[in-house]
Amino acid sequence: MQPIGKTIVILGVILVVVGLVVWLAGDKFSWFGHLPGDIRIEKKNMRFYAPITSMILLSILFSVVLWLFRKFF
Repeated sequence: MQPIGKTIVILGVILVVVGLVVWLAGDKFSWFGHLPGDIRIEKKNMRFYAPITSMILLSILFSVVLWLFRKFF
């Protein structure tokens, strides 16, 4: 059970760090969600938002982080 506990603690620390960054520097990330390729349609009675480019960017970032995590732990 020790490896599982260690993994949970490391993931918790990473989550706290990411939360602090978003909380303290949230205004610096206002560009996120407004990238070219993010689809936004606004009409009188309807709003549609598909952040395609933003999600691709997040997917690449998470893939790199998980790759580094597996490589070093």
